[in-house]
Amino acid sequence: MKISCTRENLHQGLSITSHLGTKNVNLPILQNVHIKAEGGLVKFTSTNLEIVVQCSVRGKVEEAGECTIPSKLFFDYVSLLPNETVHLQNEDDHVFVECKEHKTKIHGLNATDFPLVPRVEGDTKFQIPIDDFKSALSQVLFSVATNESRPELTGVFMHFFPFESEMRLTMATTDSYRLSERTIPIIQGTEQDYKVVVPAKTLSEVSRILSVFKDEVDLPSFVTMSLSHNQVVFTYGPVELVSRVIEEQYPDYEQIIPKQFQTVSILDKDDFVKAVKTASLFSKTGLFDVTLEFDPGRGRVSVRALDSTRGENVTMCQAEINGPQNAVTVNHKYLIDGIQSMQGDQVVFEMIDGSNPCLLSPKGKQKEHRYIVMPIKQ
Repeated sequence: MKISCTRENLHQGLSITSHLGTKNVNLPILQNVHIKAEGGLVKFTSTNLEIVVQCSVRGKVEEAGECTIPSKLFFDYVSLLPNETVHLQNEDDHVFVECKEHKTKIHGLNATDFPLVPRVEGDTKFQIPIDDFKSALSQVLFSVATNESRPELTGVFMHFFPFESEMRLTMATTDSYRLSERTIPIIQGTEQDYKVVVPAKTLSEVSRILSVFKDEVDLPSFVTMSLSHNQVVFTYGPVELVSRVIEEQYPDYEQIIPKQFQTVSILDKDDFVKAVKTASLFSKTGLFDVTLEFDPGRGRVSVRALDSTRGENVTMCQAEINGPQNAVTVNHKYLIDGIQSMQGDQVVFEMIDGSNPCLLSPKGKQKEHRYIVMPIKQ
């Protein structure tokens, strides 16, 4: 293989693929990126056996061929090169890299040992607007379960469905203590109900890849998601990511979302976060409890925490409250995560009583974004 390409193109291909490398005693080649050059394109591929990421960049191919090279080492090296043309050539398992005054030889591994990349032909395809998708991922990924005992909860539930004259996508995650749900419109796709659970690690990688592309004009405004019976492919411009899906059934979480509430409050988002953070300094270690007390007469919410060793704190914030006086104790970390994921200046906090789930949503967009936090029962 003998190729030349700009340092910028090389850096982009590696910044997308080099993060997936994984240490595997039995398969050291998984720490390498596979580079294949043919027909004016240089294709980078990396895999951890669960996810495969491929990215193609333009380059001058003098001799077609392939090689593998340690991905993190190569990425770090290319990051330090000047913005000039980079020449790559491989002999046996060595790759020679030249750029201006920089010359190096990197030891690789035989490309024939690199795992085969599955070819997935998805019958079901959806086009998801990129800005909505990135925003929705940031609003749901943080509440995925990390415990593998229930594999379905380590994924993101994605439900595509027709709504009035358009298609929509609802994404939901839960770790049993809180639940995030976000609904966005999609550009086009199979006009029928479709449900799938995609591993959160896969969608985190998709989110990271999308953030690599900042202001590139010639890229599409949507991500294409193609599904076969047990695999999913995300395609965006020159990038393709293939992953397995989680085949376990996702729980019917709608059952735990209350339909009617006793007390409904509208609060300023920043004031609410500050009040909870202040009180949280005095919450019990390990329990992370803060108590919210809603006083409609005075139009304020008090956030209280008490720790026998550190002391007690009560912080007030103004609110528009409808319904009776009420109180609930929740985990301050889960509450802050939920408030901070909301867009807009005001949030709506709805509750029945201290032993039922509480619903948080951005004012004016209650149907698009919902966050449930479970109470700490006293």
